[in-house]
Amino acid sequence: MQELGSRISAEPFNVVATIIFLLAVLHTFFAARFLELSRRLQERHDRQSDAAGRARMPSVSAELLQFVGEVEVVFGLWAVPLLILLAAFRGLAEARHYINDSLDFTEPLFVVIIMALASTRPIVELTERLLRTVADIGGATTGAWWVTILTVAPLLGSLITEPAAMTIAALLLARHFFDRGPSSGLKYATVGLLFVNVSLGGTLTHFAAPPVLMVSRPWGWDTIFMLSHFGWRAVLAIVISTTIVYLRFRSELRDLATQTTLDDLSVSPELRTAAHIAVPIPTWVTVAYVGFIAWSVVNGHYPVLLIGGFLFFLGFDRATAAYSTLTDFRVSLLVGFFLAGLVIHGAWQAWWIGPVLSRLDQVQLFFGSTILTAFNDNALITYLATLVPNLDEPLKVAVVEGAVTGGGLTVIANAPNPAGYALLCRYFDGAIHPLRLFLGALIPTVVAILIFRLT
Repeated sequence: MQELGSRISAEPFNVVATIIFLLAVLHTFFAARFLELSRRLQERHDRQSDAAGRARMPSVSAELLQFVGEVEVVFGLWAVPLLILLAAFRGLAEARHYINDSLDFTEPLFVVIIMALASTRPIVELTERLLRTVADIGGATTGAWWVTILTVAPLLGSLITEPAAMTIAALLLARHFFDRGPSSGLKYATVGLLFVNVSLGGTLTHFAAPPVLMVSRPWGWDTIFMLSHFGWRAVLAIVISTTIVYLRFRSELRDLATQTTLDDLSVSPELRTAAHIAVPIPTWVTVAYVGFIAWSVVNGHYPVLLIGGFLFFLGFDRATAAYSTLTDFRVSLLVGFFLAGLVIHGAWQAWWIGPVLSRLDQVQLFFGSTILTAFNDNALITYLATLVPNLDEPLKVAVVEGAVTGGGLTVIANAPNPAGYALLCRYFDGAIHPLRLFLGALIPTVVAILIFRLT
């Protein structure tokens, strides 16, 4: 406490920034209520228009509430008062310097690009064909697809990165599961399991999961190290958690197999157009799309090469428009905006997270990292751990284990989570309730805790 007090005395704005961050976190818990209030206002506005004989028009108040109810914009919105107060405390030049020179927005940029690439029809259909070989073992039923997507797709995150794995898994779950109208309990259990499994699934390599990327270079961790310390445990946790949830809902999953959806006849809503249904994709087009993803993964930390490759892709995508679906950047841009807001706020939380991490033993560090991850991006937690001097190897492992274990508890706990949220929230009346997400992710999180602590 004395160190925290001295840091506050040295920089009073630390407290201001943390209060704003906490308000932003609280905002995420009330996002669903804003959306519900927006819907009610619009309905009342429509009734008044009908009574007066006027044409129905969007209500300004309802649209504003709709905007502030979008989880993806929360941290960007609260960045505005943060920067205004920073300018008031330190001057406009300092606020500009903080945004332009002090922060690294490479990760949000990478997520925008990799989401756009991973959501295209050639990539989704290629992945679907690969996963179908596994789903066919179980008869390609709804339950078989559910198990396959929630086990295999997260593990792909160790190759194509977690944001890409989350995008593909969410799109395929929409097609093979959510469109069949599961119960609310099964929906939240599924999205909680998805978030936890993706957080764990990127730990088989040293280059694909954001929290691992933050430590692999400074701590000298390679893929062999990740496989021996994290990978097999992550696979075990994913398999056990998915099995537990499947057994809990196996009757409903079996009943869902009898439900008919539009996707049984075509493709998911994100990909459904007449042209896309009619025109098969040539192999050379799919290979080219895979090449663009590979380029983005390899150059994910080099913004110029990353953006340059994406610009080439846009030209290629335009030339092969009959086979692709890259027509709407809204979801990927919103997710990038969400992560950029986290970057802006997260940098101001080091003043209290760093001292907390430096005073914990191995067990405390594991659970402290898990808890902190729920309220901060887990990549921020592991990055701050690299700044703590003289951490022993067991302590380094503990902090990363805790960070990936807690990566599914909230939308903000892991960088890919906002992508899954944005793609699936339409199945939750426009907003995934934070507490129900936490409860849905609790069993997989407990399983991961037991695996990492007892094996």
